[in-house]
Amino acid sequence: MLTRPDVAVVGAGPVGLAIAWRCAARGLRVVVHDPAPGSGASRVAAGMLAPVAEAYFGERELTGLLTESAARWPGFAAELAGVAELAGAAELAGAAGAGFGYRTDGTLVVGLTGDDLAEARRLWSYQQGLGLPITALRPSQLRDREPALTPRLRGGAVAPGDHQVDPRRLVTALRVAAERAGVTLVPGAVTRLADLVAPVVVVAAGCGAAALTGLPVRPVKGQVLRLRAPGHRPPDFRHVIRGYADGESVYLVPRDNGEVVVGATVEERADTEVTAGAVLRLLRAAVDLVPELAEYELVEAVAGLRPGTPDNAPILGPLPDRPDVLAATGHHRHGIVLTPVTADLITELIVTGRPDPLLTPFTADRFAAPAGPRSGSTAGGVGRDRETANEGETCD
Repeated sequence: MLTRPDVAVVGAGPVGLAIAWRCAARGLRVVVHDPAPGSGASRVAAGMLAPVAEAYFGERELTGLLTESAARWPGFAAELAGVAELAGAAELAGAAGAGFGYRTDGTLVVGLTGDDLAEARRLWSYQQGLGLPITALRPSQLRDREPALTPRLRGGAVAPGDHQVDPRRLVTALRVAAERAGVTLVPGAVTRLADLVAPVVVVAAGCGAAALTGLPVRPVKGQVLRLRAPGHRPPDFRHVIRGYADGESVYLVPRDNGEVVVGATVEERADTEVTAGAVLRLLRAAVDLVPELAEYELVEAVAGLRPGTPDNAPILGPLPDRPDVLAATGHHRHGIVLTPVTADLITELIVTGRPDPLLTPFTADRFAAPAGPRSGSTAGGVGRDRETANEGETCD
């Protein structure tokens, strides 16, 4: 194990592994600490790369970051697939990252009833007002694209630039890439930043970032289902479908291996119990939109915790009183789509010491100063030592 890395990363989800990979590719010695890589929010995530469909009222700056990161995804996926192929991980390689489920079929947004369509139309009208590529479709046009959709649909829209990836396979690919670049993975939990001997520490620990740093990151529970098509054949629809069904919001994400991810609840809770009510609501809405799903096998029901912040946007960059500790957390629903841009921005900051203007709306100092005991170290950047310790405990 490295005794003196340049960078210590806490958290081996997609964001932490991508940062480690990028830093190692720039010649830095990197250690990643995580007792169970890929076991956090990414284990439950559906993997939608949806800068358009995920654009919500009052989140204009976040929408800009989502759009920027989505534009980086094709190159990111191709590069990752190339590394996997060179490493001999044939199951992860393939054109444009197909081996980890990167697909560009687009997203359909649909409304089952008149009220559902009105709700969907209100949001996509806002998205169109931002200049985002989403186009209204009549029911017949929707069913021309996806005959599996119920004929009861009142209407919808298509967002052709909203894509998807399989987060579980993505974590595996990123781990291959990081280790091939020289990253060392340490299978242990970090309970105090003071235990990390590195000039720069990156906290990409999801909900665990709160206890380590004092940042306002809270758990937001999400329950998700996984269905399997009969005979493990590919599902009879290609697009991601995001719909409103009798007031219930649901998404359906088809995979080439026959899986369909159905999600997701958004609950201000910190438990990971799967509830019968959530399963019932999700399945009912899913079957209302795609009736054939009633014949699919229910193979998994799982709950996870998204790292949320007060404004639903990530926290990226140095802590206000600890410039040697960089946060890369609080991605809430957007951790997968924001992985490339987060990795690029944090890596560039570490290597050059110069923050990209894209970071400005997402720095930690937009909130009150983090609570909790911390030292006044001013060391920052690779090549300078941290002179004092940081106290804190993680919930990971």
